[in-house]
Amino acid sequence: MTIIERASSEDFEHICTLDETVHQGAPRRRFIGEACAHGCVSVARVDDVIRGFVISDESFFDQSFVRLLLVHPDFRRRGVASALMRAAELDCQTGKLFTSTNQSNIPMQQLCARLGFVKSGYIENLDEGDPELIYVKMLAPVPAT
Repeated sequence: MTIIERASSEDFEHICTLDETVHQGAPRRRFIGEACAHGCVSVARVDDVIRGFVISDESFFDQSFVRLLLVHPDFRRRGVASALMRAAELDCQTGKLFTSTNQSNIPMQQLCARLGFVKSGYIENLDEGDPELIYVKMLAPVPAT
C-alpha cells in the first residue's frame, strides 16, 4: 500500500539517498533541504520506505509548480507518480498547477496527459537539443480568505 504524506525532517536523508540513487547528476541536497524546511515536499511510502517524492512551490511566476517528481525505478508504473502529482494538486493554492519535462521524457509526458495536464509552451536552450515542455492543469478556483 502506498501512503502519501508531507515529508518530515527525519525524511531528509532518505529523500536525498533516493535522489542520489536515481539521479546521476550533481547532488541536490541543498535544494531538497530548503524544500523540506519550507514544507514543499511530499513523499510516497511503500511498506514504510520512501519510494518517491514530489517538490512543489509557487516559484513559477507566482503559480504552483511541480519542480521535481522522482520515483524509484522499481516502483514506476504502479501509480506512485500519479499519487504524488495528485498530492501536489491538493496542495495547490493558485488554481493552476504547472510542471515541466524534457521533450525526451516520454513517460512524464504520458503521465501529464493521463492526469489532465495540457501543454502550455516550451523553453529552448536549457538542455542542448532537448527543449523543456511546460504543462498546466487548471484546477478549481481557490476561495478567497
